[in-house]
Amino acid sequence: MSEILELEIERILPGGVGLAHADNKTFFVTLAAPGDRVRVRVDRTQGTISFASIVEVLSPSPERIEPPCPYFGRCGGCDFQQLNYEAQLKAKSEIIKDCLHRITKLEQIPEIKVTPSPQEWRYRGRATWQIDREKRSIGYYERGSRTVCDVAEGAVLTPELQAVLEQIRAVDWSNVPADLKHLEVTAREGSSSFSPEFANYRTETIDRQVGDDTYAYNAAAFFQANEFLLSPLVAAAMGDTSGKLAVDLYSGVGLFTIALARRFTQVIAVESSTKAIRFARANLRNAELHNAKVLGITSTEWFRDNPSKPGSVDFLLLDPPRVGAESTVIKGILSMQPRRICYVSCDPATLARDLKKLLAGGYELSSIEAFDMFPQTHHVETVVHLSLRGVE
Repeated sequence: MSEILELEIERILPGGVGLAHADNKTFFVTLAAPGDRVRVRVDRTQGTISFASIVEVLSPSPERIEPPCPYFGRCGGCDFQQLNYEAQLKAKSEIIKDCLHRITKLEQIPEIKVTPSPQEWRYRGRATWQIDREKRSIGYYERGSRTVCDVAEGAVLTPELQAVLEQIRAVDWSNVPADLKHLEVTAREGSSSFSPEFANYRTETIDRQVGDDTYAYNAAAFFQANEFLLSPLVAAAMGDTSGKLAVDLYSGVGLFTIALARRFTQVIAVESSTKAIRFARANLRNAELHNAKVLGITSTEWFRDNPSKPGSVDFLLLDPPRVGAESTVIKGILSMQPRRICYVSCDPATLARDLKKLLAGGYELSSIEAFDMFPQTHHVETVVHLSLRGVE
């Protein structure tokens, strides 16, 4: 029988779990709020840490609110709906600081501002929906499992994407391929794109305006899900930088490449996805920018095949996937010695891991700020600027 006990939640940790201690033991509690007094069930124990879920909230935190989504707690999509929005932003700042202190080993960490999303709800313009054809379910995996939680309405989906979800749910199951397990979807103002294609749903091109530039992409090519923070995110990544040569690693469809091409004489963009490369080149042409070259190669391969003279790159920007940059990429950056680096990350833990290596390799922290690209979840986008020590 599972152990039941009472705990008081101290704070929120990386991964979005609440921290509690009792009887010289450490507990990670899901869907908690700092200051909660709760009765929990211990689900499993790993070493000195027990993972627990809330059975009853005995005394709610002042930061706790009633989650508006009927799927909250079962669906694994949103894990911060129990927190008011101010508490969410505070928790995300603390999560970043925790990772920088614990993993990067930074002692003096500046206050980290998290820019709020103009839309706390209905902000997400793309999604991955899981499909269980046998149970005729469409939605997201349930928390801690591979069971599909059937979702009729997504509280964080834009109205356009919500309309698409309703369309998909109305499709006759005889038209759904037996091997279709998940569906990538993006939508905007009456346009929608699907990957993979099925029935009458196609991988169409979506156009999105960011500042003065238009970006084309589709469901098969990555693009940020929250359009409401894209302009300030790009502005933060650029800072006041300019110069002769810039490098954009993991460049995708060119979100940062276009901005860099307006600041630097020459830009080298490195991307391995053939779909993203096609869009990046088209987006540069559409912007009438001819000083950027998009290379179809992984960042690891580029460093292996294109050794650069140390100090020849003025600015290097990297925006890797959640797993962070490969160790060979970090080694390549340190060998290249760009004067300035911007690291854009959607995972504070892997960011902290990579920053530790960069700081040990001769760089110093210039600035750090964050953007709440993912309200109602523990995820956060962080923008860090580094400069080569001793270089003006």
